[in-house]
Amino acid sequence: MPLLHATHLSYQFENGVYLFNNISCCLQARLTGLIGRNGSGKSILAELLSQKRIPTTGSVTLNTQVQGYHQYALDDISPHLTIAQFLEIEHILDALDMIEQGHIDTKWFDIIGDNWLLKEKISHLLLQLKLPSDTRMLCQKLSGGQLSFLRLWKLFQSDAGLLILDEPSNHLDLQAKKWLIQQIQHFSGHILLISHDRLLLREMEHIWELSSLGLTEYGGNYDCYVNQKTQDQGAIERQLSQLQTQQKKEQKQYQSNKEKADKRAAMGNKTRKKGSQSKMLLNAMKDKATSKASSRIKQYQSHSKSLQQAVNQLHARQAQPQEHHLPLPQTSNKKTSLLRIERGILPFGDIRPIQLCLYSNDKIHLQGANGSGKSTLFNVLLKKINLKQGKLHMNTALYFLDQHIDLMSNNQSILEYIQADNHSHNETQNRTLLAGIGFKGDTVYRPVHQLSGGERVKLALLTVNLNDRQPLMLLDEPDNHLDIESKQMLANMLAAYKGAFMLISHDNAFVKQCGITQTLTLVDL
Repeated sequence: MPLLHATHLSYQFENGVYLFNNISCCLQARLTGLIGRNGSGKSILAELLSQKRIPTTGSVTLNTQVQGYHQYALDDISPHLTIAQFLEIEHILDALDMIEQGHIDTKWFDIIGDNWLLKEKISHLLLQLKLPSDTRMLCQKLSGGQLSFLRLWKLFQSDAGLLILDEPSNHLDLQAKKWLIQQIQHFSGHILLISHDRLLLREMEHIWELSSLGLTEYGGNYDCYVNQKTQDQGAIERQLSQLQTQQKKEQKQYQSNKEKADKRAAMGNKTRKKGSQSKMLLNAMKDKATSKASSRIKQYQSHSKSLQQAVNQLHARQAQPQEHHLPLPQTSNKKTSLLRIERGILPFGDIRPIQLCLYSNDKIHLQGANGSGKSTLFNVLLKKINLKQGKLHMNTALYFLDQHIDLMSNNQSILEYIQADNHSHNETQNRTLLAGIGFKGDTVYRPVHQLSGGERVKLALLTVNLNDRQPLMLLDEPDNHLDIESKQMLANMLAAYKGAFMLISHDNAFVKQCGITQTLTLVDL
């Protein structure tokens, strides 16, 4: 009996638009990756499969306990919790402390159970990922990546038969990703992984692709999927070429037959005018020719329609490239100083003094492990917090795009949202701009809060980049929620950008494509 079985699932928005329709699947492989473009409905499908959301039609059968990781759940963590409270182990650690102090009440032994080595286990875990060793530290002092790691650790300690992990590697540095891969490999239950991270997808045994065609299954990991997809697309292109050649050939033959029939009809009319043959015979010949011509036309039209239907079906199966165009504010070619930090000491993270001069054409990759102070430096530049020591000189406007893109609660439509920030363009111009990032037709009327993470990134970037001023862009892991194609497009866009930006990202392949001119490395000491 499969752990999960879904039949004829569909999901319809309040405005009547279907996100997807008639999805059926059966989870059998231990490690399954769910992929698809931004906005295809992966996260909503995961909520339907885990029975956290009700489908418009269809049903889901679950035969195991399910626990999940959602990419936005970090926002729900109370900053007043300690690490021990968040991990729900505070009572065990307290009981161990009481026994170490000489207390022998049986209730402490009952609380500990079999967890006598919990302190050592947690200490090793925190050390391994370079997390604070003090389990009484408040969660508000941890970075997004550190909180993600702790949430994932809790999940892998559970006795769930199925984990549904929605973008679990977002906010994780390379070391934490390696730890995540180890946990995935050693987890005894099943895992459904929603991700654009090729490093994780290569660990999968089965791939589900969600697209406008529905849910398509591929055996093997991500590399096997790419090979199979390439072969399938090659076969579709060959079939299209053959059908289109056949269409041209039949159209040419039809035109030739029509010209011959017209020529014969003209000769018959000429003979009729001469009166050399009886009109009864000529009429009979004309009726016969007309009947044959009508039959040929119907046969041609029927076959032509069948061929076109086959062509249309192949076009629907053909992968369509995303053509996204994000207009960027263009700075002048003059090299000017934008900011300078003189022997700056961060209040959190790297304790070494920072010496930094950033000019109008600099593209800086800000790298470092989780907790090294990358987001802290951004907050210093945004003047949310102050340097512990040193001086900051700022000579530019800033535009900050963080990793959460806080548009979730916005009830405006996409078109209303862009118009509110872009008064210099009329509705037609704004719709053209939105079409450039994939929002075409009636999709511009979707509420902003219904957008996927990747769609919110692109909308936020469009809004920022329509400003006429010349900003320094601060990009805090903007690639986190983007599908693979969109990530490549964003990298190409940043590489072509003539202004300055500072970029935080843990994806080395993405960083290399962004045209980085220098790297600033922070260290968690």
